[in-house]
Amino acid sequence: MSPYAAKVRSSKGREAPEEPSPLRTDFQRDRDRILHSKAFRRLKHKTQVFIAPLGDHYVTRLTHTLEVSQIARTIVRALNLNEDLVEAMSLGHDLGHTPFGHVGEETMDQLSPTGFKHNHQSLRIVEMLEKDGQGLNLTWEVRQGIVSHSKPRGDFLRGGLTRNLTLEAQVCRLADAVAYLNHDIGDAIRAGVLRDDDLPASARRLLGNRNSQRIDAMVTDVVDTSWTCTGNDSAGEKRPSIAMSSPMRRVMNALREFMFQRVYVPSNRNVQAQKGREVLTFLYTYFVEHPNEVPEEFWIREESPDQRAADYVAGMTDQFAIRKAEKLYPGISENLFTSVV
Repeated sequence: MSPYAAKVRSSKGREAPEEPSPLRTDFQRDRDRILHSKAFRRLKHKTQVFIAPLGDHYVTRLTHTLEVSQIARTIVRALNLNEDLVEAMSLGHDLGHTPFGHVGEETMDQLSPTGFKHNHQSLRIVEMLEKDGQGLNLTWEVRQGIVSHSKPRGDFLRGGLTRNLTLEAQVCRLADAVAYLNHDIGDAIRAGVLRDDDLPASARRLLGNRNSQRIDAMVTDVVDTSWTCTGNDSAGEKRPSIAMSSPMRRVMNALREFMFQRVYVPSNRNVQAQKGREVLTFLYTYFVEHPNEVPEEFWIREESPDQRAADYVAGMTDQFAIRKAEKLYPGISENLFTSVV
């Protein structure tokens, strides 16, 4: 393993110390706790970009999470970093996502007095909400990777944004972008929002025209550019970081901005997005006004009605939110399903 890899023996540990497992490292145990959590199971019914699509092949939060894990593990294995650690943080990074994708997160951020960010909610889930309020007691390194995976619009690879992160956490951030960029392109083409030749010419020249070609080009570039992270080449005393070559970085940023302009932002303005906002606004307001109807597992820490409502509603799947809203306010979810197959 690389001298720059995060080692279990050097871990900052758990908030509540535990006896070590005779079979698994602490990072493996963290991975398994995430896999067996209720929040992880709910990812299968949370959509990514297109709200409640009728087709079977659109990306869900669960399939996105698995793709992030696969891409991240490929990179760290090539760089001799800690595969168990990056797998755990990758599987846990999106546990805090709301129903209805990015629209849901924006709505919850507007409704909650303290704001809402899905990465912070992911951390809240593993620290406080899972196991009926006990949390999962994960290691510090996994929790850092979970809360640090989000990226601002623009060049998220510029200096300073990863200075205090483990190399594995840096890989998780980058793998998240590689995964969602490519599968969101596929979903947008499937939905008729984009055509293959709509993608920027620079991206098609450097990355190819197929999903597999684009992912392979990006991952190979990351490994080649970050090779000093293996410790096989002398890089002086400066700690290396995960990076992309300048041409790949420019193309990735251009492709990311293209997706914001053509897919992500316009998708937040359509009829389904507006209906999704209405459903979440109704549910949040209802449970703030009726806190006793929030399940008891959200009462354990004696949170405010606003926080209880935010935790409960944010944890819902798309389908559960629709069913719950329809039960309380029949007809509210009309026209919510995306008519793409």
